[in-house]
Amino acid sequence: MTDTLPLSDLRVIAVEQYGAGPFGTQLLGDLGADVIKIEDPRSGGDVSRSVGPHFIDGAEDSVASLFYQAFNRNKRSATLDLARPAGVAVLHDLVKSADAVAGNLRGDVPAKLGLTYDHLGTVKPSIVCAHLTAYGRDGPRAAWPGYDYLMQAEAGYFAVTGEPGTAPARMGLSIVDYMAGVTMGLALLAAVHEARRTGRGRDVDVSLFDTALSNLAYLSTWYLGAGHNEGRQPRSVHPSLTPCQLYKTADGWVYLMCNKEKFWQALCQAINREGWADDERFRTFKERRANRDLLTEMLDAALSTRTTAAWMETFAGRVPAAPLCDVPMRWTIRSSLNGTASSPGSRRAARRSAPLLRRSASETERRRLARHRHWAQTPTRCCPISVTTRGASGSYATTGSSDRTAPRRRD
Repeated sequence: MTDTLPLSDLRVIAVEQYGAGPFGTQLLGDLGADVIKIEDPRSGGDVSRSVGPHFIDGAEDSVASLFYQAFNRNKRSATLDLARPAGVAVLHDLVKSADAVAGNLRGDVPAKLGLTYDHLGTVKPSIVCAHLTAYGRDGPRAAWPGYDYLMQAEAGYFAVTGEPGTAPARMGLSIVDYMAGVTMGLALLAAVHEARRTGRGRDVDVSLFDTALSNLAYLSTWYLGAGHNEGRQPRSVHPSLTPCQLYKTADGWVYLMCNKEKFWQALCQAINREGWADDERFRTFKERRANRDLLTEMLDAALSTRTTAAWMETFAGRVPAAPLCDVPMRWTIRSSLNGTASSPGSRRAARRSAPLLRRSASETERRRLARHRHWAQTPTRCCPISVTTRGASGSYATTGSSDRTAPRRRD
């Protein structure tokens, strides 16, 4: 069986910083792409290198930030001053050997730095230029800076997150950054696919705001089609399906998600309340939603007789359920399914850790990046993507995650 990853024939030049762009290119790196991160030496490189408050004790300053480490495995890195002709010449050398240039810059910056297809298509006609901006590269807000939480506020996420009667709240993660990064990666791959077929590249554009708005999904169609304005719901309840929310147990909470009628039947059997399945108040989703408050009280009473762990053993494989964990619990809880502890490195070591920042390399040394495709093997951890590779017989076998951590930079 080969260990070749599916994007091992893809090279991406990433003029990126902070979270959204690096998240998207990191996923491409996890899948085997050769991602070369370009950083501005005048500003100290990617701003995320200095983001705290948590740092690796004893690590070189440019890679000590654990925030930076979270977004930059499986990459190489170089500093290039794109305001200087020499830096632009090196960029063009890199473009000649690349499939795509990706960036997450303010909307008016790609054209200023010469990162659009109008500029780079003359260097390589098949190059794809992927732009992730706050509000797009044209329009009245093209030059505006923008960040995840601003998008959550303006796109309506604060209005549907948290408990009723409390202050508006953002989602706990930078979810718009992550969604936009994934969307950029998908758009980039689609454009590269086209370029390999036609020989001509293009610009592709993704914005944080458009991504946030489009991912409102059915909440938008409910409003536009039916005039319904969904608000915040208690206990993180699903707005239309019941039971689908948090319920009390003897020692905490459990989240149930009976999003098919068969799971309601299975839940009633699992908690020894078979009669509820035929109760006219709860027979279908429509009746259960109309009687949600009553059903919540009844399920709280039934589930409070045992601990969350005990219920998870009962529900496993029968009723969609999850314990309520914080982040430390997630990484230390022992699974009753396999009897082993889940840990950040339990899947597969990453091939390359986040790259160092060096500002002393010569332009000649930087040019070597355009020719170098060899990965140093670094036994560092943490990759989320499982991939399948084709075995010699033509069958597919799961190989686990990519084995490169965030890149150690070579100039």
